[in-house]
Amino acid sequence: MLDKIDLHPSMDMALYRSELKFFENRLAELQQTIKDLSIPVLIVFEGWSASGKGTLISKVLHPLDPRQFNVYTLGKAPEEWVMRPFLWPYWTRTPSKGRIAIFDKSWHRIILPVYSHRLNLSPKAKTEFFYDVRAFERQLRDDGVLIIKFFLHVSKEMQQERFRELEKNPGTAWRVDKHDWEQNKNYDSYLKDFNEMINQTNYNGSRWYVIEADDSKYAAVKIFGIIIERIEQHIKHTAQPQTQLLQTEPPSSIIPAANVLKAVDLKKNLKDKEYKERIENLQARISILGFMLYSARKSVVIVYEGWDAAGKGGNIKRLTERLDPRAYEVIPIGAPSSEELGHHYLWRFMNKMPKDGHMAIFDRSWYGRVMVERVERLTPAYRWQKAYQEINDMERHLVNHGSVIFKFWLHIDKDEQLARFEARKKDPVKYYKITDDDWRNREKWDQYEKAIDEMLLKTDTDYAPWNIIESNDKKYARIKVLDIVVNELERLLS
Repeated sequence: MLDKIDLHPSMDMALYRSELKFFENRLAELQQTIKDLSIPVLIVFEGWSASGKGTLISKVLHPLDPRQFNVYTLGKAPEEWVMRPFLWPYWTRTPSKGRIAIFDKSWHRIILPVYSHRLNLSPKAKTEFFYDVRAFERQLRDDGVLIIKFFLHVSKEMQQERFRELEKNPGTAWRVDKHDWEQNKNYDSYLKDFNEMINQTNYNGSRWYVIEADDSKYAAVKIFGIIIERIEQHIKHTAQPQTQLLQTEPPSSIIPAANVLKAVDLKKNLKDKEYKERIENLQARISILGFMLYSARKSVVIVYEGWDAAGKGGNIKRLTERLDPRAYEVIPIGAPSSEELGHHYLWRFMNKMPKDGHMAIFDRSWYGRVMVERVERLTPAYRWQKAYQEINDMERHLVNHGSVIFKFWLHIDKDEQLARFEARKKDPVKYYKITDDDWRNREKWDQYEKAIDEMLLKTDTDYAPWNIIESNDKKYARIKVLDIVVNELERLLS
């Protein structure tokens, strides 16, 4: 692809100035429309060293209101990034609705030898890398993010010339290092790697625009034209009636006719003596495992979902009370804030993913998308239907990084829930735990059961399986969770 591109188109100064003035005015107008329509825009600048990324980004930003955009320079990854899934720094910097985010360098370049060698990417890891990238971009697009990706292409001779010019000036000489000259020396090898990167991540809705950047004037005008055209197309698409938004339930034919929860035996229980013996043993073992996880730099993500009053809080307490509090965080999930609503729904969860060696415990999670948001009709059906694949892809990305995921559904029957609700009402210490929402959700038990069954079926994967925890007996449930976590971590760390 890149080796077939003519790198010599140019533009005279008079035409350049005329075109640029028109484009600057138009882009300034479109920025206001983007804000009014709450459209998030993500623009990626990739390319060769000395291809002019900084200069061209500055030209694009010149006509824009600086209060409505962010620029991120994402070159060498600091330790904070390396200790998390590779998409974490990009997820956390995605634009909110109505804003523009410009990335100087992007997630794609991690596959290049200078990065993949440091990260020890195997051929299998490279395959998973490209899968993760495509999934990430698809998730953003499906949420309405406009993604525009530029690759700035320069010839070997032009790159050499620019390096020498930079080195002549003491104020810019620092911008050229041995890695830059290594890239120029091995230009053909890098060309092959860039081609693979582009070919693997170039598709409808998220295509690469190769910019002939030997002439910066030509490059600037071409970039302006593409950005304006893509934004205008996106605005037109956004303004079209979305009939699928009216759909609130999918056709019954696509809902699995399985009763996962009804098949669970809730009569399991544990006597006090056995409970006391086993919990002391398991808590002692998990305490040691916490230090082993830190030493091995392995992260753990634990998801707790379950019926209201199923015992999630008490279960989490028994899981964590012997762990070093510096090595884990319990993250209670409630209704999203206004800032969180401005992003993809997975954004707030990716922000909370643990560093290597740490543990994140989610008290409710991203699965609210396919339960609460579905049943309460807070999200159009076409969006929560996509969420099954989005969730699977996100969890796959975490596991590809090396994280361990535990997912627990704490299950009780309707009679047990009622008994616990009534007990909470009478307990001055726990009465605050029972709310009007709890009673309202209880009235929709059958609808929630249907949604939960589908969730369990569609998001139970070999890399992140669901564990259904029989929780009518709280002691049994606590021991089962601890037993699963301890035994799996001992297996992985042995």
